[in-house]
Amino acid sequence: MRKLIVAEFITLDGVIQAPGGPEEDTDGGFVHGGWTWPYWHDDIGLHFSQAMAEADALLLGRKTWQIHGGAFETMDGDPFADALNAVPKYVVSTTLPDASAWRNSTLIRENVVEAVRALKQQPGKSILMDGSSVLAHTLAQHDLIDEYRLHVYPLVLGSGKRLFPPGTRIDLHLVESSPLPTGVVYLRYQRSAA
Repeated sequence: MRKLIVAEFITLDGVIQAPGGPEEDTDGGFVHGGWTWPYWHDDIGLHFSQAMAEADALLLGRKTWQIHGGAFETMDGDPFADALNAVPKYVVSTTLPDASAWRNSTLIRENVVEAVRALKQQPGKSILMDGSSVLAHTLAQHDLIDEYRLHVYPLVLGSGKRLFPPGTRIDLHLVESSPLPTGVVYLRYQRSAA
């Protein structure tokens, strides 16, 4: 069975909203966008490249898919963008009319939990997911996430979309950790056996 890996930039208080820029996601009046930039280190890119090398599909919620697709669909000749554009993508949305805005995308409209279970049963490498807080909550509540790869940033924002759903217990075990010189800590957790 394929693994579903969630890779996130996350604050100490669990916020994953708008790590890349002030206008990335302002839902709920969020004003802290771009909080990752002061802490960049090349190992962060290396960790994401490693995760991409282990995966052959992306699973994304609508908003994250639109943000990523808007940034990468028009880019050609950039190795990172080319990799993201080439990989099959699955976008979960009940409001998108189709998934044509970003090449190699398939729309999942209903029965999300069953659709993800079916994707995990298909042959292939891992499935990678980032952002997508609403989708992450649903998948965590149904025990479908196998691994979390977290870049934990040394700040507390106090508000914003969080990775883990309230009221849901998730037992994990640590498989890797490494501090970076900028204060970010990279943590890999796998789901503990029941």
